[in-house]
Amino acid sequence: MLDEDFLKKFGLKFKMYRIKKGLTQAELEEMVNISEHRLSEIERGKCNITLKTVNKIATALEINAVKLFNFQD
Repeated sequence: MLDEDFLKKFGLKFKMYRIKKGLTQAELEEMVNISEHRLSEIERGKCNITLKTVNKIATALEINAVKLFNFQD
């Protein structure tokens, strides 16, 4: 899988869980202490993030971080 495809799939999965949780980008931004612009970039697959940020996001969404990497469902 190309890096660009991976980032896009990750971003779509992340966005799906954020919406499922009923959070806006602004609300999640406050919870994980990163800018709303950055969250938008993540959701659009435009940036690569650290595992620390993945963990913060997963914790805020109350999911196991592995779910963000499962592109099969």
